[in-house]
Amino acid sequence: MLTLAGVFTLMLGLAHFFFPILFDFEHAVPKDGPPLKPFRLLFIRYATQRRDVHGIAWVMNHAASYGLVTIGALDLYWAMTGTLNKSLALWMAGWWVIRAGSQLYLGRRAGDWLILAGFAALGLLHIFLAP
Repeated sequence: MLTLAGVFTLMLGLAHFFFPILFDFEHAVPKDGPPLKPFRLLFIRYATQRRDVHGIAWVMNHAASYGLVTIGALDLYWAMTGTLNKSLALWMAGWWVIRAGSQLYLGRRAGDWLILAGFAALGLLHIFLAP
């Protein structure tokens, strides 16, 4: 079961590197249009441009990809050797639980609930298999 989870996670992580292209982010957020509100946080003020939004999408997808590829590789290592630190296994479970709950940002259609359930199951798998 852990091998299957590792292969799935590794493949998902590799696909995530290209999600901004696959989901057509370029057309979802047009580069021409009215100005965006500036980003403000405490004393920071940044005049956000539409190209920044595209860059942020790439940054976030690469970060998610790195996390997924790492989790997938660790799952495969864990499946082959039977060794993994409990804290790391629980961190991985937490990552999946956050990902599962975040699915609701996309909607509450039947497919969203199925995806949420699948990611939650991966979280539970890591909890139950934690040494």
